[in-house]
Amino acid sequence: MLPPVPSPEDYGISLKNGFLSPEPPLEALPNPYYARWEAIAARLQPLLLSKRVRPILNQLPVLSTSYLQTDAEWRRAYVVLVFMLHGYVWGGDRPAEKIPPQLTIPLFEVCEHLEVPPVATYAGVCLWNYKPIFPDEPTDDLDNLACLQTFTGSLDEQWFYLVRLQQLAETLDEINALLHRMYENCDPYIFYHRIRPYLAGSKNMADAGLPRGLLYDDGHNVSEYRQYGGGSNAQSSLIQFFDVVLGIEHRPTGVSRKDQESTPYSSPKARNSFIHEMRAYMPGPHRRFLEHVDSIANIRSFVEARRSDGALCLAYDACLAMLRAMRDTHIQIVSRYIIVQARGARQSPSVIPASVQQPAAQNLATAVPPDSKKLRGTGGTALIPFLKQARDETGEPAIDVWARRILSNGPAAAGSAPLSKVGEHPDGHLEVVGLCGTWTADDSEGGICHW
Repeated sequence: MLPPVPSPEDYGISLKNGFLSPEPPLEALPNPYYARWEAIAARLQPLLLSKRVRPILNQLPVLSTSYLQTDAEWRRAYVVLVFMLHGYVWGGDRPAEKIPPQLTIPLFEVCEHLEVPPVATYAGVCLWNYKPIFPDEPTDDLDNLACLQTFTGSLDEQWFYLVRLQQLAETLDEINALLHRMYENCDPYIFYHRIRPYLAGSKNMADAGLPRGLLYDDGHNVSEYRQYGGGSNAQSSLIQFFDVVLGIEHRPTGVSRKDQESTPYSSPKARNSFIHEMRAYMPGPHRRFLEHVDSIANIRSFVEARRSDGALCLAYDACLAMLRAMRDTHIQIVSRYIIVQARGARQSPSVIPASVQQPAAQNLATAVPPDSKKLRGTGGTALIPFLKQARDETGEPAIDVWARRILSNGPAAAGSAPLSKVGEHPDGHLEVVGLCGTWTADDSEGGICHW
């Protein structure tokens, strides 16, 4: 007898909106007690531009979380606090290493309640940070969505968050088309130099000025340094849900399938990969839902046992193909928004306008190690190798031999045409030819929030 399928409602997951809450997030905390938080959140952009965010936050009293009542209020408090946190860290001439009790104490309590780490996560900047422009129109329409909170107030930043958010309401084939809409209103130059720095975490950030991470001062005599990864698409519960139900296994970056098979681990799921680590950045109920589904998922084994059913195998392999195509699009976005911009910053750091570049952002953009192999995403991983491996792993469970060839990233068989992607060589390295010359991404690393 098969184990029961988990009920999404038991994990705070809506049957209509998926990992989004049934109701839009609160636009402000209703209790006047939290007016100081909301006032700073509403003025975050000018406070950052004038470099006043730190003195203003240092003058705040330590507010209690005892007046937060509903889940929506706890989530709104989390959004406000993490935006203030990242503004505090990156809103000066140098990164702020020590976080004051005014932020640390309520943030720790809110994070404990929501079961998320004290850092800006996918949930904080996307899931709990949107509003419908017209309440009577659908909330799954990208053109009817706006962000509640941003660092810059720019359309580019809002568009970046909303395009990631919209994945939650679309099917696999629609996600790919949706990701291509990133280019409509989010300029790569603006994103890299003005928005991305505020999303950085504190893990592997020594070259950016945080060698030990952040010191969260909770008002006690003994405080500790902590390191957290920044926002990552791997924190999307929906994307990980697709992997789980389709039986896709992800290995640590750099570990091949052959290496995995030759290593005497007790179980593939016992290994830690970056994707599995990112579950710790999801809301607790979402994380437990994925663990429950992971324990009972059997679609892959079901199809494997029915290889004679051509339609069934084709449908399963088509799902893998669509998910892989989505990951191809993600690599292209990372290449355009990060790799090209990072190389431009290293080659000509002086041409970045002061009106675009924030002080701490300049530190992040120019403090890039000369050895590109040391470049990392804020999640702490080498993102281009990680993304390419995650994409290739997506096609590994394919049932049909021809499907496995199409979804494989290895060299083509003798006498057959290569099956690599546009701009990608059979050996896996990326090459883009354009008006500005040719560049390759085989040795480049980083991600959406790479430094």
